Amino acid sequence: MVFKRLLGSLGVGGPTVDTVLDPGPVQPGGTLSGQVHLKGGNAGFDIEHITLELVARVEAEHDDGESEGVVAFERYTVGGGFRLAEGEQRSVPFSVTLPWETPITELYGQPLGIVLGVRTELSVAGAKDKGDLDPLTVGPLPAQEAILEALGQLGFGFESADLEYGRIGGTGQQLPFYQEIEITPSPQYAHQVNEIEVTFLASPGGLEVVLEADKRGGFLTSGHDALTRFTVGHHDARDWNTEVDAWIRQLVEHRASYGAHGDPYAGHGRYGHDGHDDHHRSGPGMGTAAAAGAAGLAVGVVGGMVAAEVVDEVGDFFEGDEDEG
Repeated sequence: MVFKRLLGSLGVGGPTVDTVLDPGPVQPGGTLSGQVHLKGGNAGFDIEHITLELVARVEAEHDDGESEGVVAFERYTVGGGFRLAEGEQRSVPFSVTLPWETPITELYGQPLGIVLGVRTELSVAGAKDKGDLDPLTVGPLPAQEAILEALGQLGFGFESADLEYGRIGGTGQQLPFYQEIEITPSPQYAHQVNEIEVTFLASPGGLEVVLEADKRGGFLTSGHDALTRFTVGHHDARDWNTEVDAWIRQLVEHRASYGAHGDPYAGHGRYGHDGHDDHHRSGPGMGTAAAAGAAGLAVGVVGGMVAAEVVDEVGDFFEGDEDEG
């Protein structure tokens, strides 16, 4: 999906920009490359800067409910400092490194419903215009894929994925939002938890895995949330099924209320940008991508049909932005 935009701030006759990303998904911390194609307008223009901006559609929870918005989380200057002659066609290649915490948008070629984009901004003669927006596809790192694969083989199902504005306390989180992958429990744990949320926080040194469970209450007890964290290397060779199953057992057996005295993970709860406790169960928002029959991860693959509303939302995001300005 590629869009071409007239440089609206300069009016009719301005240069146009068309950014084409190299095909295939990119990994977090990996290299994003492509070409920015420029075509001169009815006169010569000085191209001061060509900037790429990574944007994400993110949910935020507040006292009045939930809202969605676009968050820019990285910028790169990839060219500029030249004059584009009347009618001239010029291509500017680029190669930039994605942040390690860039959310994953697909697993085994199946979209998760996460919306990321690369916006191209031209600075021309003192005026700026966000001239092109292209979807960004990000695949999992080896450890992320191995953990999700293990969850599938253990009988857990994919429910949804979304991006939440805020920070997870006690972690090395760098971006202003984090990704939640919500999974349904396997039959073994269905009587103990309603759902489990998986968050990956990658860095050059490895991967933090944050697991959160919405636990069922008993006859005389109310349900509550439990949270645990684990750290793995990017290329660890482990018996992932055994490892992940041990994580889940530790999570669901973690009976003390999260943040209570004696909790080894106290202070590691999730907090919103205002610093208040923002520990919550996020519902199926813009990131929902339920697999047919809720089978999702059953064989280690997010399979089945992606919900139609997700496809519509992704398209609307880019089409809507394209119509702005």
